[in-house]
Amino acid sequence: MSDATGDVVQSFARGLAVIRAFDAEHPRLTLSEAAARADITRAAAGRFLRTLEHLGYVRSTGREFALTPRVLELGFSYLSALSLPEVVQPHLERLSRTVDESVSAAVLDGGDIVYVARVPTRRIMSVGIMIGTRFPAYATSMGRVLLASLPRATRDAVIDGYAFERFTERTVSDAGSLARQLDEVASRGYALADGELESGVCSVAAPVRGRDGSVVSAVNVSASTARVTTDRLREAYLPELLAAAAAIEADLRLV
Repeated sequence: MSDATGDVVQSFARGLAVIRAFDAEHPRLTLSEAAARADITRAAAGRFLRTLEHLGYVRSTGREFALTPRVLELGFSYLSALSLPEVVQPHLERLSRTVDESVSAAVLDGGDIVYVARVPTRRIMSVGIMIGTRFPAYATSMGRVLLASLPRATRDAVIDGYAFERFTERTVSDAGSLARQLDEVASRGYALADGELESGVCSVAAPVRGRDGSVVSAVNVSASTARVTTDRLREAYLPELLAAAAAIEADLRLV
């Protein structure tokens, strides 16, 4: 195959596929594993990995390879050019002070959510969350808000791509159940999650719309189920969350 087809540089695309082969479930990969996950030959994967290692984006640990923190530069380049985190952050800080809980904002990237802003008040998950953290959208309240906003054909294509990993016994486990939940989210305008990504953690999320009315982000309040019930999330925190989302939308119209 030629390295370039029209305006698309195939070798560059394959190099990015190698980077995307690494994720939270696959932080270290052998050469063969990287080739399989990137759907390229073992020889090509070796060339890309050695190039990435030379540039400082990958390190070798014997038979295995792992990404280095330098790959965050790629994401930060995007985030630094994006006005959304800057607009959202002060509103999240005010919301967190009001409800005294951790609050976050995320965008949809394929089938995952990616955190773009966050104000933590206490550690409630075993996995640390920071800017750039990714989770499967189907298992999170923000993800369901974002999935519910997609055109039906796009939403169905994303759902069809899920393997539906069971993070807890409460995690949604099939496409039909998720589709029904997303219909409910679209109808009521917010999403609840209760112990589906991690046991003992609940959250409520609401959409944030841009100038054209399309959903550009989601914001949420998350809490420990030892202190907060989903009823309290809905009755006490949801009104504050919706007010924060409306304030963010008003600011986005000025950007």
